[in-house]
Amino acid sequence: MGERTLRGKTAIAGVGETKYYKHGKSPDPEFKLALMAILSACEDAGINPRDIDGFSSYSNDRNEPPRLAAAFGCRELRFSNMQWGGGGGGGAAAIANAAAAVATGMADCVVAYRSLAQGQFARFGRSAGAKTVTGEMSLSVPYGAMTPAQRYSMKAMRFMHEHGIKQEALRAIALASYHHAQKNPGAVMHGRPLDEAKYDASRWIAEPHHLYDCCQENDGAAAVIVVSAERAKDMRQKPAFLLGAAAGGPYRAAAAAANTPDFGSSHFTTVAPHLYDMAKVTPKDVDVVQCYENFTGGVLMSLVEHGLFKAEEANDVLKLPNLTAETGKLPLNTSGGNLAECYMHGLELHTEAVRQLRGTSFNQVKDAEVALVVAGPMVTPVSTSIYGSEAALG
Repeated sequence: MGERTLRGKTAIAGVGETKYYKHGKSPDPEFKLALMAILSACEDAGINPRDIDGFSSYSNDRNEPPRLAAAFGCRELRFSNMQWGGGGGGGAAAIANAAAAVATGMADCVVAYRSLAQGQFARFGRSAGAKTVTGEMSLSVPYGAMTPAQRYSMKAMRFMHEHGIKQEALRAIALASYHHAQKNPGAVMHGRPLDEAKYDASRWIAEPHHLYDCCQENDGAAAVIVVSAERAKDMRQKPAFLLGAAAGGPYRAAAAAANTPDFGSSHFTTVAPHLYDMAKVTPKDVDVVQCYENFTGGVLMSLVEHGLFKAEEANDVLKLPNLTAETGKLPLNTSGGNLAECYMHGLELHTEAVRQLRGTSFNQVKDAEVALVVAGPMVTPVSTSIYGSEAALG
């Protein structure tokens, strides 16, 4: 039996995005946004959209593959997939599922996508009334902790307390995203810089998270085209090869009471080792990181659980100069991320990783060969991926 791996078997050959808007401000409906992003990715890759034979998404995306295939006039539909799980935790998994379909011959050209128009539909993540709740929610909602900000802030607060991590560490993560957004004309927060004083003066949402520690709510769409590695080498753009991917969560991650020993976690403790094992790289090999910020506390825990530094080192590592593309040893969220570019449920983090490996980012990291993309901290299942240049394949 051969080695079971996705390493080097597929690549992202095209990326596409619409304009990003503040929530509820898109002039176009959600389905049209999905079509626009996918067409943009096809143009980037240099393929006919009719050649798409598979679709993969997550976070209960409403834009169903049969309808998309009909709109594009796809010759056939061979693969249709939705990654289960809350929020953006499935972002990397949706692309991994697309890659698995291509690698195993279930499809030849799969698009992973996410589209959102909150003016057309209800605001994403809004707390709603319900007669019953189950799982982890049953341990928090009856006591008034109903929103993601409330529930996840408790995890971050526990982690920071246990390891002596200061508020300034979270502030540096937010400042890095806003810093990079100022050079990205497509970022919603482009032209709206953030400094320490403004961050410190912003209101608390749920301690330890200030306003600027929390992700945006946006409209728009993003998409990536996944094909075989061999095919990608002959296409229009420099390919970003999938080195590794992993999804899941630790024991009882979806039913973690606040008094459990591992409550302060982003849920990558068991997932990240599988990622590095498949990718055949170590944390020291990572050149640039795109980490999903639902809240900056999740980024903090994710970086630690991916082995990029120890928790006790966070106060020293998480400083703005160390997180920028220009000077940092740990360049972070170089397009602006969910905080300052767009909250397209993290799919935009993958498009930025591809740009970094192509050498076309607005905040280019010098000689970037390996890019880590982390999806949806603190939900379950979470997912994570590593992309590399052809040189990184070895």
